Amino acid sequence: MLQEKFKKIKQEIIDELQRTKTLEQLDDLQKKYFSRTAGELTKLVKEIKNVAEAERPKIGKIANEVKKEAVEMFERIKENLETGKQSQDNSRIFDPTIPGKKEEAGRLHILTQMRREVEDVCVGMGFMIVDGPELESEWYNFEAVNVPAWHPARDMQDTFYVNYKSQIPNSKAEGESNYKLVLRTHTSNVQVRAMEKYGVPLRCIAPGRTYRNEATDARHEHTFHQVEGLMVDKNISIANFKAVFDAIVKAILGADFKTRIRPGYFPFVEPGFEVDLSCALCQGQGCRVCKHTSWVEFCGAGMVHPNVLRTGGVDPKKYSGFAFGFGLERLTMMRYGINDIRLFHSGDLRFLRQF
Repeated sequence: MLQEKFKKIKQEIIDELQRTKTLEQLDDLQKKYFSRTAGELTKLVKEIKNVAEAERPKIGKIANEVKKEAVEMFERIKENLETGKQSQDNSRIFDPTIPGKKEEAGRLHILTQMRREVEDVCVGMGFMIVDGPELESEWYNFEAVNVPAWHPARDMQDTFYVNYKSQIPNSKAEGESNYKLVLRTHTSNVQVRAMEKYGVPLRCIAPGRTYRNEATDARHEHTFHQVEGLMVDKNISIANFKAVFDAIVKAILGADFKTRIRPGYFPFVEPGFEVDLSCALCQGQGCRVCKHTSWVEFCGAGMVHPNVLRTGGVDPKKYSGFAFGFGLERLTMMRYGINDIRLFHSGDLRFLRQF
């Protein structure tokens, strides 16, 4: 009899709900009894149409009561299970015995740290910090620092050229707006700008990013940082440069580093020389960074060329000066024993987190 079937299925639902421990089990149970096509209670309700017409109201009433009670039981069990789950989650969140999550502190990039350290050392010796544009006119990047038109550094295979004319304002160079723009190849573009703006006597450094169109390897990058140094005053000599440079090296790298000066050619200085540092990576044994020579090329320097002084509005008969430029990456490699310059711009957190 259909009436007995409804009573039986009601008891089955009660029994199964009492054994339900999770929301997943409850969901499966709900599908078992209430699914529109295969639900057991749903199929039983559909059988009412086969009952005698006189019995249908009575059986329909029983069916509605069973369905209503079943739905209420499901809702009650669901609420209890959700409340219990939330209670468990809350107890886990506020459990004082669970170890806390370690928050990593942010930090400056190692090149920024080294740049600030160099700036502090130089400011302590009376140098001011100046800046210049990275997108520069050919004139300030080359002509102003005595790099002639035939110099190989001006070839397109060495310099990044930009495809429109210079419109840099406040230039003292006659006709400079007719020059092409380049990504500066060195921070020496700041020399004439600084002399034009501040006059003499002058002590300044110009740290910044530079660009070269060259292949990358363990010692070379197409984008790197330089620190330009310039001192112009009366009676400045190579001895002044040596004293300043040695002070920087000792302050940053320590007194154990050896230096050597050898002749070198740079169009913007006369005489010119190159400064090498003893290789900290191999301790004189030879490695790929020093090309197995025990020395690493570190700094180009020299006495400022008279033509550069004249371009900056300074009389070379009264004033002299020295200039130097070294790579910030190269200095950092010497400081920390890093053997590949490409690591600085790799974005590899395993490398960056060491500093």
